[in-house]
Amino acid sequence: MLAVRPIKKVTVVTALLFCGVAALVSAPHQPAVLNPQASGDRGKDRARALLTQALPTLDGGHLKIFLVEVNYGPGESSSAHSHPCPVIGYVVEGMLRSQVQGQPEQVYKPGETFYEPPNGVHLVSANASSTQRARLLAYFVCDHETPLSIEVPQGGTKKGTVP
Repeated sequence: MLAVRPIKKVTVVTALLFCGVAALVSAPHQPAVLNPQASGDRGKDRARALLTQALPTLDGGHLKIFLVEVNYGPGESSSAHSHPCPVIGYVVEGMLRSQVQGQPEQVYKPGETFYEPPNGVHLVSANASSTQRARLLAYFVCDHETPLSIEVPQGGTKKGTVP
């Protein structure tokens, strides 16, 4: 008799995320389209596009998505670092100060998103408040085995890894 194992919810979610990213990689210049009319007028309140970003060319046969929750206590920050893979950030709570080398510093609030290109030097990543915590979700889209973050010392060259 053939034994049947139930599919875990995590496996289904991972498969759906992979299919979504695979679609993005196969057509990176196609913006996301939301069709609120498909569900009547209620649909426009149900879904909103937060970010549309073309991804760099990736090896679709080796894609892996990492979802990382980042928590900063009041006044906390990270040292300068770089991410070898593209990153999409979504602020869940508090306010985040962020700056990638060559771009102006920005402050992101809950519900706001941002994109970081692969290998950009992240000069500022800090809680913008000295009294409240900040929390964000970072979505990494990688096509090769690599640490997710690499320390960048004061001089600006990459050194070592940050788990």
